[in-house]
Amino acid sequence: MAITHLKRGKPEAEKSQDDARTRAVVEATLKDIETRGDAAVRELSEKFDGYAPASFRLSQAEIEALIAQLSPRELEDIRFAQEQVRKFAQAQRDSMLDIEVETLPGVILGHKNIPVQSVGCYVPGGKFPMVASAHMSVATASVAGVPRIVACTPPFKGKPNPAVIAAMHLGGAHEIHVLGGIQAIGAMALGTESMAPVHMLVGPGNAFVAEAKRQLYGRVGIDLFAGPTETMVIADETVDAELCATDLLGQAEHGYNSPAVLVTNSRRLAEDTLAEIERLLKILPTAETAAASWRDYGEVILCDSHDEMLAVANDIASEHVQVMTDRDDWYLEKMTCYGALFLGPRTNVANGDKVIGTNHTLPTRKAGRYTGGLWVGKFLKTHSYQRITTDAAAAGIGAYCSRLCMLEGFVGHAEQANIRVRRYGGTDVAYGTAVE
Repeated sequence: MAITHLKRGKPEAEKSQDDARTRAVVEATLKDIETRGDAAVRELSEKFDGYAPASFRLSQAEIEALIAQLSPRELEDIRFAQEQVRKFAQAQRDSMLDIEVETLPGVILGHKNIPVQSVGCYVPGGKFPMVASAHMSVATASVAGVPRIVACTPPFKGKPNPAVIAAMHLGGAHEIHVLGGIQAIGAMALGTESMAPVHMLVGPGNAFVAEAKRQLYGRVGIDLFAGPTETMVIADETVDAELCATDLLGQAEHGYNSPAVLVTNSRRLAEDTLAEIERLLKILPTAETAAASWRDYGEVILCDSHDEMLAVANDIASEHVQVMTDRDDWYLEKMTCYGALFLGPRTNVANGDKVIGTNHTLPTRKAGRYTGGLWVGKFLKTHSYQRITTDAAAAGIGAYCSRLCMLEGFVGHAEQANIRVRRYGGTDVAYGTAVE
């Protein structure tokens, strides 16, 4: 393979040091929240967000007052976006069926899809009020039928953001807390004097939020490791540098550590995109963050062929993959490791982030190798059950079970089967030889 890096990001060793510092801060903070509860949460909110109200949970009156600050157009746009998200989530939910089958005469096996009973939805909002994240977690959990949905979001410029609160409320949140960062994740998962713990955490966030979810996984469920935004553009000469640069910087503006990667088989497009990015950074209002991400985490990878581009893309397993080539469907067929695909120049990652209906909480840091993104199915647990309805089935399966238990040396297990054989079948068993 002839793969050339025209631009690289920060060395891996430096990234590892950053990760280690984050891990240590999160571990100490979660321990403090577990030990001191509300007092620790209040101190952390005051320290990081300058926000310490009488109650972090909003009352119904406060929610209504915040929603009243929005214009009819803003409310209509939020409702439109949520309708798209709900529509797709409902179609996904409808595809998940409870089943019951008779695998042998008298042997009934089945499964039921049961909603997680309480979910904590984190909606980022310290730097940008992430209205769309409320649709993705809260509204999707609502479609799944989760009976207790807790939503947390940090204050924006020192107070609750009306649009985010409206999206949480309209999405179906049962509790809304204006609380951010590790303190929100810790409070939801561990519980405090004022907040009952949840069974599962969902939603994207910065590196500290993602690490807090990682450390709490097992104690609670999580959707996936959704850390800082990543984007990849796979492009050939069917598109131009302006489109590529816009799509890369459009995601790099999320924060200071948002990887943005161009993979192309065109040297001209690669060089033109590098120049176009420099031009756009001079005029982009969010250039301070986008430029830092591009400097430290931006890459341009030049390949000889589409096969090489595919191999590179699957290895990186980026969260968002924008494909703009003469063979977009080929990538749809061949790509195996990613968060979500955006096919063709007419669509873009911002559509998926904000309005089109697919979920924007997606796997980062190569997690796309083993999981997809948040969807209605993440809020459902598939539980199996079994029922034996005839004496012959009880004795017949029992005979097999007994022998297989003894094969492993589990005498007590075998006796569970033997007692059924003796009671329901004796030695006349249709499924095989009974145990005397």
